[in-house]
Amino acid sequence: MTTVARVLIDSPLPQLDRLFDYAVPERLVAEAIPGVRVRVPLRSAGRVVDGYLVELGTSDPDGRPLSELDAVVSPTPVLTPALYALARRAADRAAGSASDILRLVIPKRMVRAEKAWLAAPTPETPQVSPDAAAWAHGILAPYPGLADAVAAAERLALDAPPRPSTAQPVGAWAELLAAIAVRTLAQGRSAIVVLPDQRDQDQVLAVLARDALALEADAVVRDDARRSGPERYATYLRILSPAPAIVVGNRSTVYAPAHDVGCVMIWDDGDALLAEPLSPGVHARDAALIRQELEGSALVLAGHTRTTDVERLVQLGWVRDLPAARRASPAVVLSATREGESRGARVPSSAFAAARDALAHGPVLVQVARPGYAPVLVCAECRTPARCRHCTGPLRARRPGVAPECAWCGRTAPAWACVQCGSTKLRMASSGSERTADELGRAFPNTRVIVADGTHPLTEVDDRPALVVATRGAEPHAAGGYRAVILLDGDRMLLAEQLRIGESCLRWWSNAAALAAPGAPVHLVGVAGPVARALATWTQPAYARAELTDRTPLSMPPVVRVAAVEGTPEAVDAAVSSLRAEIPALPASAFLGPVPIDPASRTGASAASAAADSGLVRALVRFDYAHGRAVAEQLRAAVVAEALRGRRGRGQGPVRPGAASPRTTLRVRLDVPELDL
Repeated sequence: MTTVARVLIDSPLPQLDRLFDYAVPERLVAEAIPGVRVRVPLRSAGRVVDGYLVELGTSDPDGRPLSELDAVVSPTPVLTPALYALARRAADRAAGSASDILRLVIPKRMVRAEKAWLAAPTPETPQVSPDAAAWAHGILAPYPGLADAVAAAERLALDAPPRPSTAQPVGAWAELLAAIAVRTLAQGRSAIVVLPDQRDQDQVLAVLARDALALEADAVVRDDARRSGPERYATYLRILSPAPAIVVGNRSTVYAPAHDVGCVMIWDDGDALLAEPLSPGVHARDAALIRQELEGSALVLAGHTRTTDVERLVQLGWVRDLPAARRASPAVVLSATREGESRGARVPSSAFAAARDALAHGPVLVQVARPGYAPVLVCAECRTPARCRHCTGPLRARRPGVAPECAWCGRTAPAWACVQCGSTKLRMASSGSERTADELGRAFPNTRVIVADGTHPLTEVDDRPALVVATRGAEPHAAGGYRAVILLDGDRMLLAEQLRIGESCLRWWSNAAALAAPGAPVHLVGVAGPVARALATWTQPAYARAELTDRTPLSMPPVVRVAAVEGTPEAVDAAVSSLRAEIPALPASAFLGPVPIDPASRTGASAASAAADSGLVRALVRFDYAHGRAVAEQLRAAVVAEALRGRRGRGQGPVRPGAASPRTTLRVRLDVPELDL
């Protein structure tokens, strides 16, 4: 009998997304163990490629001859059976390839880091001190039954406390997640904390690094792309070791193959950063749900707001809502212009007075919609939006008195003229963070004004009086919390043409309101309606339920799943036709399009990408969750068929001038974040 290695080839080609059998030569029998990196010959390409040895078996002596493994790249197993099962299930659900997911999780091999790790002693199980356990118990006490629910591996939805920590400049939510992680570690199991960005990671790591907790050095593992290649690989090897740990990282950390995972936590699942942009585009929340089902670990979905995706699971009974014993909420005021005030006043008198009074005691936060000075310019005569003559991108002004420039291509437009009326005069249609800082600096003389946005990143400010003007998501923490929070440009934020814009605005405003000191006023300026009422009454789950009710008759996500199919008209038509034929349960209303893709309308689209995407179309397919597997399998088959067709096309000689390129163009993404992609 010959030993057979079943290998997953590391390739983006969809037709290679399966296990291939290779014979294990005698010289490699000792090294060829499941999980190691290998190199194997690929007959169709006539070359040697990389892959992972997934499992071993035996072959029949009378069977067909098999190619042999070329080499074992590393003796260290980096692909665990649980990780492969998770990647396979997630890829199948999203009509993608397992190797694409593993490429996000497993770092490149670093020889020196691997040798150092193999030479070092095996990490021991970290010990949690009684003081750390008592601290965790105190943080979890306001949530009756939370500790028992996590120990029982339940799926939970938590509304985090909307206040800053009293111990350090972090949110109370970071203490809550850290406490769950510490308690899980005390039980001898690993905890995985998945966070949207670096700022959130730093907050949780700062809590776990407190001297009072006295956690061991290797008990907390930071897993993100900010580290060097050797550091990332060494971190991955530590995660693979048979010792539990608290793993803190970004969206790909949800796949981390930690030892005996007891709990996976997702913070703020509505943040766009948790939606994976690379193929197959699996959201961290969906991957966590799949992992919980496979491994039986607890799952905690926490946030200051509730997404409709999580609320749908709560309504189905798949996720349990676990409220705090005592409901806490910020003091939100809906501010509007009063009688006698100018309708164009950006800051109403009530919000202005609140900021003036609060500045006597500490910092005041002012949230705005956009960075820069004047992000939007229009014609001063006819109010037509000013556009770049080269790429049709929007023009903006970095500071007063300078020529406008394009936000897409960066070209300046010193001789701009309106295409409608011919006027050469521009008008600032909006105020960015820098212009707002200038205006407030004149309104509040002798007051510090601090700008925090993508160009001016800032993580925290002291407790001295200051006006902090920040864009959404870039708000720094203030020592002791802000003495007042002013939320501007809310009406402008709600004008975005997105299905989830109400959810997003509620999340942005709620996260900013949670930075206020207890009892400090939070003024939402110029907004009314359901979103404003949900913020004022701090009933975000009720807003999510209302959104689900409104979307049900319209068959909009997350009530249904949506797949986007992009490619040439012929390829998209073939994929959609196969769905109609193979899944007759899909009604005619499930198919939307196809419609042409306009590359010039994409923000930042270059001329090269526009030329490459010219002539492509997009179709949307809406389907119930019960049809998810059938739809994913059929779309995956269409992608493979198109890839093989493109490969045959390349073998037929050079392409005629003006003819369509034979390259694979069909792209599929399930569960698109927005329908206006």
